[in-house]
Amino acid sequence: MAERLNVLFLCTGNSARSILAEALLNRLGEGRFRAWSAGSMPRGEVNPHAFPLTRALGFSDEQFRSKPWDEFAVAGAPQLDFVITVCDNAAGEICPIWPGQPISAHWGIPDPAAATGTEAEIAVAFREAARQLRNRIDLLLALPMAKLDRMSLQRGVRDIGDTADGASE
Repeated sequence: MAERLNVLFLCTGNSARSILAEALLNRLGEGRFRAWSAGSMPRGEVNPHAFPLTRALGFSDEQFRSKPWDEFAVAGAPQLDFVITVCDNAAGEICPIWPGQPISAHWGIPDPAAATGTEAEIAVAFREAARQLRNRIDLLLALPMAKLDRMSLQRGVRDIGDTADGASE
């Protein structure tokens, strides 16, 4: 594996979960990982409820955009080490062929963008999605990357998605 590992987080709309995962991994894995996000049918804008969480991690709103996943399957795109879906819809879709055969996994997280209710209730849904993503990213960061062969690493990254809510059990 490369010294700095590239991760693409995918969901359908690329407006909430994948954006949060991108921000979390870029902050927590700084230096070891570089994360991006994309969607199969991007909404074209980031859900505004994601911004308080990305700002709390030290990012500006302009650092995130909703974009199609094909941007990462063309010549000149970053060489991906991991592609992780964070929504069940994207996990079931036919993805582009990713150059370099990155390790893939599914970490299903309930969609906070589907939350209804008061602003406070919607904010709670976004914080809960971010908490689950953070737990899974912490598990990813704890994997002994340099010591695992590709199959063991594949299994380890996939197993993270099988945890009850992303917390280690």
